[in-house]
Amino acid sequence: MSVSSKILQKSESFYNAYERKQGGDPISTHYCPGCGHGIVHKLIAEALDDFGVQDKGILISPVGCSVFAYYYFDVGNIQAAHGRAPAVGTGYSRANPDSIVICYQGDGDLAAIGANEIIQAANRGEKMTVIFVNNAIYGMTGGQMAPTTLIAQRTTTTPLGRNAENEGYPLRMSEIISTLEAPVYVARTKISDTKSINATRKAIRKAIKAQVDGRGFSFVEILSACPTGWKMSPRESEVWIEEIMAKYFNPGIYKDTIDTRQPKIQQKLIVDPKDYHELLDISTASLSSLEGVLPVPPVQEMIEEIKIAGFGGQGVLSLGYVMANIAMGHNYEVSWLPSYGPEMRGGTANCSVKVSHKRIGAPVVAHPTTLIALNKPSMAKFENEITSNGIIIYDNSLIDTAPQRKDVQVYAVPATELADKIGSTKSANMVMLGAYAALRGYLDTAYIEWAIPQIIKKKKLQELNIQAFKTGMEHIKELLKKCVN
Repeated sequence: MSVSSKILQKSESFYNAYERKQGGDPISTHYCPGCGHGIVHKLIAEALDDFGVQDKGILISPVGCSVFAYYYFDVGNIQAAHGRAPAVGTGYSRANPDSIVICYQGDGDLAAIGANEIIQAANRGEKMTVIFVNNAIYGMTGGQMAPTTLIAQRTTTTPLGRNAENEGYPLRMSEIISTLEAPVYVARTKISDTKSINATRKAIRKAIKAQVDGRGFSFVEILSACPTGWKMSPRESEVWIEEIMAKYFNPGIYKDTIDTRQPKIQQKLIVDPKDYHELLDISTASLSSLEGVLPVPPVQEMIEEIKIAGFGGQGVLSLGYVMANIAMGHNYEVSWLPSYGPEMRGGTANCSVKVSHKRIGAPVVAHPTTLIALNKPSMAKFENEITSNGIIIYDNSLIDTAPQRKDVQVYAVPATELADKIGSTKSANMVMLGAYAALRGYLDTAYIEWAIPQIIKKKKLQELNIQAFKTGMEHIKELLKKCVN
């Protein structure tokens, strides 16, 4: 007699630990208590596992509370501009027709700035599944009125309640999408109790399966709680969904033509890379092909992951941009990933640069081999993330505490002080470029001096930046001489 058993465990479509989530507990999410996103995430991950499409999965998360969904999902992740997930999904799905594209959007995103994008993508019948989490407000930015905010509902921008005569009526997106010819499945569910969660699970699975089978565009709207934004307890939020929200946004299946649609077969067009520029009608000019370009050393086998961090306004992002362009001119594969967010308003800004002799799969730098720290908060934030035997270059004219790590090489460069002597504090980032080039050694000095004016177009800054670069190099050379002696 055989005994079957089912093991209950975290979905394989989730990471075991959320290492991309900086700070705090690596096994918990960033969502507030009572938030519905965690439940919806689990239902999506379970479906991807059960249908065996994790490796084909592409999750697109635009601006909103779920913008950091890539912390959790072990699938292909793409972040998109506010409201533009369907446009990004369209491009990816058409270029990679075997992929399973899921656009995960909120009401402040999909129904507002992204309303036209979603309607046009749905009308074209793009091969994607849209999960629309409707909590009737802008949750991430402080609880402002959204297109789905109910009449008389109070928000930070409608303190007396939404007024139809002034702000119009809440948009019923499922009803709008269902009037279009192309979508094959449109449903609205809620997550307020066990029964409704099971109904949501069924809808999500059906929507994703429709895409797996090549049927076309599917759309699931989910009424979800935002206790923090609503200023309610989690239990009060569940009651509000049942008694208020679901009365206006009626749950149900608004369209289901899956069984009557034939699978859409999309063939991936294979184009020879040599033909890209001709097909796109773009110039092939680059730093390595400009007239008068200097020769560069042969490419070394290496993978360099750089984190550059400092205050907004210190040229953190531009330093990364310059480094990536110079390395690309040396025929390396590169990526440059700037960090945009609240930290840009006076706190710690950062960017990630990867330099490799082979193709780069993702631009994220979790454990840098080199850290360039331009202020004290940056040192505190990233010192412990650098790999053992890595390099820390820090501006000791602004950072009065040396790094504590004993398993890394540490170099103090008074970049701001040296830049002041040159005549511009803003050139401190180029001082750091010189220090980095002197330490790592794979970038040609003459090429960098030639390339800086090609990248930084302001003529009055070009000579200044070259001088700052040279100053940084000389400082490191003198420092290394002292160490030898």
